[in-house]
Amino acid sequence: MKKSVKKKLYHSSTTAIHVGSHPDAETGAVTPPIYQTSTYVQKSPGVHQGYEYTRSHNPTRTRLEQCLAALEKGNHALVTASGMSAVMLVLHAIESGDVVCGDEVYGGTYRLFTTVFNKERKFHFVDSTNLNKLEAMLKKVRPKLLWLESPTNPLLKVTDIVAACALARKYRVKTVVDNTFMSPYFQNPLVLGADIVLHSMTNYINGHSDVIGGCLVLNDPLMYKKLWTLQNSIGPCASPFDSWLVLRGLKTLGARMETHQFNAFEIAHYLQRHPKIEKVLYPGLSTHPGHQLTAKQCSGYGGMLCIYLKGGLRESKKFLSKVKLFSLAESLGGVESLIEHPAIMTHASVPVAIRKKLGISDNLIRLSVGIENFKDLIYDLDDAL
Repeated sequence: MKKSVKKKLYHSSTTAIHVGSHPDAETGAVTPPIYQTSTYVQKSPGVHQGYEYTRSHNPTRTRLEQCLAALEKGNHALVTASGMSAVMLVLHAIESGDVVCGDEVYGGTYRLFTTVFNKERKFHFVDSTNLNKLEAMLKKVRPKLLWLESPTNPLLKVTDIVAACALARKYRVKTVVDNTFMSPYFQNPLVLGADIVLHSMTNYINGHSDVIGGCLVLNDPLMYKKLWTLQNSIGPCASPFDSWLVLRGLKTLGARMETHQFNAFEIAHYLQRHPKIEKVLYPGLSTHPGHQLTAKQCSGYGGMLCIYLKGGLRESKKFLSKVKLFSLAESLGGVESLIEHPAIMTHASVPVAIRKKLGISDNLIRLSVGIENFKDLIYDLDDAL
């Protein structure tokens, strides 16, 4: 009888480099080739080598999906043309019914929920960090889907994913966790109880600000088949070249995330002491309300932080016009440092009254800390302040 061999579980830094990037079988090339093709020759009708049309499957995209599934510790991954197309597929796949959503999510997600899918579903927003409020909403609404971000965009509120997913299961609700801010390097929501994990691959997963993409990772084979069928029918698949770029970007995920985090720590501690800063929001700070929970459910604190300037819109615009190394731009997670004004930029689609209630005010600035030398970044911020 053959002795069973326990499968080796590698560190995510090793997984990111090796899973999906095995040498090319035909040539031995260490770097995977790009299968830049739209279609594939069939030996006879319906007889092919696993690929028939690139909207359905592509070898380069398959490699990327294998790597993403391994990183998120899931069984299946689906790569899409954008983060928003991944959101769209989930909403199409979940049977009709209400959706409960954390009260603070990416502005594009909020816009899609409230201007497109609101014609066929009701969306109920609740502070998911308050488990009593969350359970009361689940019990009252009896939704089909719970949508979470943790940490949230932009205010970095942290939800107890284990507890929230347990509540969702209690009421027979599927849970999706947008894990974009933490990346699979620092957090694995499937392990914490989520049904589906979503990423905007545009951000940390790709890491170089040159691709738009999204992905879904899950364990349920039936839900995966449903999502794949929808993607194949609607068409929001990632191109071979974009898939290759993301697969290449993933190789440095571990090194990048560690540097993002180190720099964010240094900048957060510096800004805490600056006389022109009212408040710093970063989960790595002991003063952050979600600090202990982040330490419990994540292996790191990420590279995103927010600051409240002393002043208002005038001071914010003046500050943002002075930075040089930080680029004033939407998006996040690239090797270069980005800075933005959520109320005017990424969250402009959220109504003013709701932004005010959440704390997305005119003096709020969001920083995506890159991997430059942290002393240079601090000097840039100090000079602008």
